[in-house]
Amino acid sequence: MNTTNSPESKVSELSSAMGSGVSAERRAKLLPLGAMVVAGLFGAANASAADEQTLPAVTVKANAEQQDGVRATKTRVGKVVQDPHDVPQAITTITRSLMEEQEANSLREALRNVSGLSFNAAEGGRSGDNMMLRGFYTFGDMYLDGIRDTAQYDREVFNLEQVDVLRGAAAMLFGRGQAGGVINQVSKTPMLYGINKVNVGVGTNGYFETKADLNQRIGETTAIRLNVMKRDEENGRSNPVSGTTPEIHRQGFAPSISFGLGTDHEVTLSHYWAQGNDRPDYGVPFNATAKKPESTYANNKDYWGVSGSFDESQTNVSTLSYLFKIAPDTQWRTVMRAANYKRSYWAVAPQGGAPTANSLASQAKTREFDTDNFVLQSDLNTSFKVFGMKNDLVTGVEYLKEDSTRWALQNLGTASKPLYKSGRYTSAAPNTYQGDTYSAYVQDTLEFVPDWRLTAGVRRDEMRSEYQSPVGSTGASTNFRGDFGENSYRTGLSWQPSAAQHYYLGWSDSFSPTADLYQLSGSQYPAERSKVSEIGAKWLLLDGNLAFRTALYHAVKDWERNTDLESTASILTKKRESDGIELELAGRVTDNWEVFSGLSLIDAEILEVAPGNGNKNFVGQMPRNTPKQTFNLWTTYQLPLGFKVGGGMEYKSKRYGGAPTGTGAFNPNWVPSYTRWDAMVAYEQPKYAIKFNIQNVFDKVYYDAIYDNGGFTYVGQARRFILSTEYKF
Repeated sequence: MNTTNSPESKVSELSSAMGSGVSAERRAKLLPLGAMVVAGLFGAANASAADEQTLPAVTVKANAEQQDGVRATKTRVGKVVQDPHDVPQAITTITRSLMEEQEANSLREALRNVSGLSFNAAEGGRSGDNMMLRGFYTFGDMYLDGIRDTAQYDREVFNLEQVDVLRGAAAMLFGRGQAGGVINQVSKTPMLYGINKVNVGVGTNGYFETKADLNQRIGETTAIRLNVMKRDEENGRSNPVSGTTPEIHRQGFAPSISFGLGTDHEVTLSHYWAQGNDRPDYGVPFNATAKKPESTYANNKDYWGVSGSFDESQTNVSTLSYLFKIAPDTQWRTVMRAANYKRSYWAVAPQGGAPTANSLASQAKTREFDTDNFVLQSDLNTSFKVFGMKNDLVTGVEYLKEDSTRWALQNLGTASKPLYKSGRYTSAAPNTYQGDTYSAYVQDTLEFVPDWRLTAGVRRDEMRSEYQSPVGSTGASTNFRGDFGENSYRTGLSWQPSAAQHYYLGWSDSFSPTADLYQLSGSQYPAERSKVSEIGAKWLLLDGNLAFRTALYHAVKDWERNTDLESTASILTKKRESDGIELELAGRVTDNWEVFSGLSLIDAEILEVAPGNGNKNFVGQMPRNTPKQTFNLWTTYQLPLGFKVGGGMEYKSKRYGGAPTGTGAFNPNWVPSYTRWDAMVAYEQPKYAIKFNIQNVFDKVYYDAIYDNGGFTYVGQARRFILSTEYKF
């Protein structure tokens, strides 16, 4: 008897094929099903063997586009591929389906689906994507495929498969970080099955976008993929004197090639290029008396920018990754990345008074950045048993080199009619930053009794950095060193009594020197420390089609740095805390009805102010730009004949920015709460789709970002109609 083709051997092969990415509970459920299928097939074959020796050929066609709906089923945010349901920490995943349904074309738009998240506006300091999560800054916690991505630029989503938001301190997994969490962008990669889509969209206020996602198998285990995008848009605001409008003009392409797909040795080489040529909009000023956004200028339709202002950027990211599948439960992954980020801008910030055709030199916010990053990261994960207890070990090392230069642009015009151009700097020496970080970490998850797992991990980061800041126009500079050697810890206890239930308790202690974020403090103060405790539960409902999770957390942060590079006070608070509860629902209620929703309630308080700055009025207050309540909802329903309807909303409670310094009364500028509604109707067929989106259905005037020093606030997206078509081949 040939035992290699027996049903028992096939069941064993099925078990091995599942790999380490499938939990023991899921294997327990899937193996009986697999045994039934295999036995049935062999039984049918044996029954007909005597009558027919040659079976007819059977052709099986899989769906060419196998992607998640609004509920993600896999993530690598925990360093290994796993179901988010199995991660013992709160995690929100924005899938490609969700972004496409909403016509969310930037990372900023996609993150509106994350409860407990708010946006910061920029001035002369931290430009680009700048978010708060659970009331804490995240500008040092941006990642691309698990690699640090802290450069200051506006991120697009045309090459993203999903966005994972791992909440809570994650420095043990990723290195230095804040208490709020990690935002990890997951790139699209080549696949062996074909997927080709071309999309064109047109809309109001000059909106036009074309993009393509092309994948081609070129060998037995080799495939290439190319994503391209070009988008133009305005926002309905204009300068009432000159007629100048804010504009966005962006384009990008991302080619990649993979070798050895499905084998023990997979190699992927990719490049990401994006270019922007925008006319930036810094919103509206606050009314100094009313302490709220100024609304006397044409209901916030007025724009303070001038015709010459610009925001030019270019991003290049090259990545080489190698995955070695040593055994079914052992993988070694190494990634090398070189990235360059260039950005130059002249923006006009509203500082009181009506807009004019020309700005004043004091209103001009100018910067030019040139940043180079190099990363080498290597991870090993394996499973083994000791004394009959299963261990899941993850360990790795990382080297990060950062080199950034920042110039101030020279005024080529006059004080009353300024003019700035990219590459034309003042005579002052540039600000420079160089940093080298060496890291190593190890984490083990021990199943000490069935269904109970204990996780413990530690990471060591050694950072050597130097920051130089010019003083005046003489070329003299002040040096700040940032030499840190810190540990980060992560512990957790999980109980998974069934495949559909997960209860966990976690604690983490992380650090962030923020020297890598070009702060002026250097080693003058201790590194930021964040301690986060979290208890949560996750359930899979309706046969696993619907995921529901909840989490309670308590976070304490010491020695919080200021986010504004130009601020003279480098320390915001010495100690503050944040307590909160989160609820999230994602998946299918029925075969035709999908929903994605989240609720966050935050109670945050400043406990101690920074030494020496006299801001006693902050004690007892909630931190800036921290809404107490946020809620988001997106839902779709599949109708007969290929029609689909959908809609949703985003709510944020009021929040403040720019509380006064010194010993004065606490009387900050506030932006009011808001609710924005969106809607969608689509007609979908196997080869094509037509979709109509309405963003901000009721044309609500709202403010979605606050400048940290309180001078102005961004105006949210006005009502916009977008009609898009997609062709698949």
